[in-house]
Amino acid sequence: MSQQHTAAPARHFATVSVADRRDWWRDAVIYQVYPRSFADSNGDGMGDLEGVRSRLPYLRDLGVDAVWLSPFYASPQADAGYDVADYRAVDPMFGSLLDADALIRDAHGHGLRVIVDLVPNHSSDRHEWFKRALAEGPGSPLRDRYHFRPGKGKKGELPPNDWESIFGGPAWTRVTEPDGTPGEWYLHLFAPEQPDFNWDHPAVGDEFRSILRFWLDMGVDGFRIDVAHGLVKAEGLPDLGTHDQVKLLGNDVMPFFDQDGVHAIYRQWRRILDEYSGDRIFVAEAWTPTVERTANYVRPDELHQAFNFQYLGTAWDAKELRAVIDRTLDAMRPVGAPATWVLSNHDVTRHATRFANPPGLGTQIRTAGDRELGLRRARAATLLMLALPGSAYLYQGEELGLPDVVDLPDEVRQDPAYFRGAGQDGFRDGCRVPIPWTRTGSSYGFGDGGSWLPQPPVWAELSVEAQTGVPGSTLELYRSALRVRRERPDLGAGESVEWLRAPEGVLAFRRGDFVCVANTTGESVTIPSHGRVLLASGEVTEADGETKVPADTTVWWTAER
Repeated sequence: MSQQHTAAPARHFATVSVADRRDWWRDAVIYQVYPRSFADSNGDGMGDLEGVRSRLPYLRDLGVDAVWLSPFYASPQADAGYDVADYRAVDPMFGSLLDADALIRDAHGHGLRVIVDLVPNHSSDRHEWFKRALAEGPGSPLRDRYHFRPGKGKKGELPPNDWESIFGGPAWTRVTEPDGTPGEWYLHLFAPEQPDFNWDHPAVGDEFRSILRFWLDMGVDGFRIDVAHGLVKAEGLPDLGTHDQVKLLGNDVMPFFDQDGVHAIYRQWRRILDEYSGDRIFVAEAWTPTVERTANYVRPDELHQAFNFQYLGTAWDAKELRAVIDRTLDAMRPVGAPATWVLSNHDVTRHATRFANPPGLGTQIRTAGDRELGLRRARAATLLMLALPGSAYLYQGEELGLPDVVDLPDEVRQDPAYFRGAGQDGFRDGCRVPIPWTRTGSSYGFGDGGSWLPQPPVWAELSVEAQTGVPGSTLELYRSALRVRRERPDLGAGESVEWLRAPEGVLAFRRGDFVCVANTTGESVTIPSHGRVLLASGEVTEADGETKVPADTTVWWTAER
């Protein structure tokens, strides 16, 4: 007979105290909220903290364990809040500290933990330290808290070294001194509005230890560390000796990324975190050349988790997926850390669109591809990810099967990399379009005043309203998968999988009485049944002890009857 996953109605999981379960993060499902694109409470077209707070019941009923909030700090918004002017204040566009406090309290009341973004590699050029450094001129002690250097050339007209910004162009900007003359240069690995801190200066470390305590005292359950691999630069800031440096990222240790000195910083931070009750955590955004170097960030006395970007960048291919799964589990096992799986976030093309295109195009893609194929593969990839041991991260809207919006008009784009050459492609706006909640309205329920990026008409039928309670919908697939995962605590636990024999192009593994099979090929395959079907990303057919698994489909079984 044919079987499709059974749609589960919206449900209320029993709420629990955030301190009820030790080591909750080892198998947690954590949902990333991009606040400006999640829910708008005041009709200004921009999402805010009160909007997030109003939608917490949705996240509770979806079945996630925690919410990670992208930056909401006071910021000029040169890079969507990743240019922080005040780490202890909420930007008025998002609300106030009282709103943050209410959100944290309500989340805890719903049994949800709250993780906030921390941006320690750089500040905004409007940060008080940097403004004073500019105003006080050469020799200002404040300049030592950043990387100010004299330029090269006869009149200092050339950058201090050959480093390039991740967003394109030189990683240095020359300042005009208070007397109006061209002066020193400062380092910014991202936008010019984001000067890099000098972590060799003790005041920088002191400040961030204070910032950690400020938010921990407010009750947050952890921090996602932005550019965790970038804080320490090689001594002397040596030339790299090559151009198109952004293409080298992730392939080798760079003089400005993944320097061994970062680990001393995180050991200090871990001691602070361990002073607080409630099993609070750090997760690193650490782009490293190998999963083995990523494992360095999650040694027992450092951070708890690190995003597995090698997995995110892997094609929908059984051989490649098995290789990165094995390498990840093998790398994490010696340091006692859980694997951390992710398919989408605010910086990459949504996986429903990546998988709609041919492999090898990278993580920022400009074409829609075959959307039906992309959604089918995305659903299958999600079930595969949620069946692996460790923690998983979901990006807002992926549970709706949202594709990237690849045809945004140039005049509405806001990604700073879009306006600078030779850096990132600058098409991150496509994954940041506000998500739809209803079939109708000026922004499909996002808010009463439109949305800061235009939403396509197809959003109506991809909305939460349109998919809730609909058998076969992507939203109900996610709800069912998270319910099964929560009901079976062993599903995310452990540190290994038992691979089973399977046809070429098919992944099959066992974990206790649970079996997952993912068909990554473009054709149906017939395999022996592994018990009772718990869930499938597509329609499967069972007969005479065999199961027909369609193309690009993942199936969960249990030996229990």
